[in-house]
Amino acid sequence: MTRHFLRDDDLSPREQREVLELALAFRDDRFIRTPLTGPRAVAVLFDKPTLRTQVSFSTGIAELGGFPMLVDGNLAQIGVRESIADTARVLGRMVSAIVWRTFDQSRIDELAANAGVPVVNALTDQFHPCQVLADLVTIAQHRGGGVGSLSGVTLAYLGDGANNMAASYLLGGATAGLHVRIGTPAGFPPDAAVLAAAAAIAATTGGSVLVTDDPDVAVAGADVVATDTWVSMGQEAEAAAREAPFVPFRLDARVLALAAPDALVLHCLPAYRGKEITADVIDGPQSVVWDEAENRLHAQKALLAWLLEQS
Repeated sequence: MTRHFLRDDDLSPREQREVLELALAFRDDRFIRTPLTGPRAVAVLFDKPTLRTQVSFSTGIAELGGFPMLVDGNLAQIGVRESIADTARVLGRMVSAIVWRTFDQSRIDELAANAGVPVVNALTDQFHPCQVLADLVTIAQHRGGGVGSLSGVTLAYLGDGANNMAASYLLGGATAGLHVRIGTPAGFPPDAAVLAAAAAIAATTGGSVLVTDDPDVAVAGADVVATDTWVSMGQEAEAAAREAPFVPFRLDARVLALAAPDALVLHCLPAYRGKEITADVIDGPQSVVWDEAENRLHAQKALLAWLLEQS
């Protein structure tokens, strides 16, 4: 059966643990496995702007022995010039896997249903699951004790509870047994179905989920504090209107002081200093955002290798 990674809960807790352990092994030795040796090609499609995603997937595919075939979505016009299903059938005849950074989740769901090769979600409007895999690798790296150290960790996310990072923290964090707290202004709640799914997963892993409109409650005693831009791609016209409700959720020194003394600071980047996070926090001693960025490479290599082995 062809396996895909379209949202965080496509991996069971056991499967997520296998991927994370392999990612940590790739951190120690970047060439321990080369399942794409040939080289076999992986199509990497971008409908949205990218830097880290393009570089990390391109480098990762090359280090796995393969060839990253970058496809500009503006030129390909997937779903415009021809149907998504037809594009999937063509690509699936030529490449070993497909990575897509696109808009609505329904687009990548349709691609995966017709491709016949593993499909990886490199970001949609609803989920950013590869980023959360990298975040979990980063937490395990800094806590020591490997992947087993993730269980019971409290992660507080401050920002837009309706965006893709919040959804992926809920699902991916619950899968890892984390206590996930979403601190978000009233009017920006997570998707109810995602929240319910995360709560159901957490009930089986020992984790928990919480949504609050009080940033201090979200962060109190947390082991990890994460944030993200207040204005996701496609919401630029709303930037001015969104700023006022989000200002109380800025991750600054006062808020960080409410967390555990050794709390880690995460940000998926790009960061807007003075907006969602202050410079003294993202550039401070508790910030691990540069390891977090590097771990996109290791996590995505592990994911691709695992999917190819399972499919």
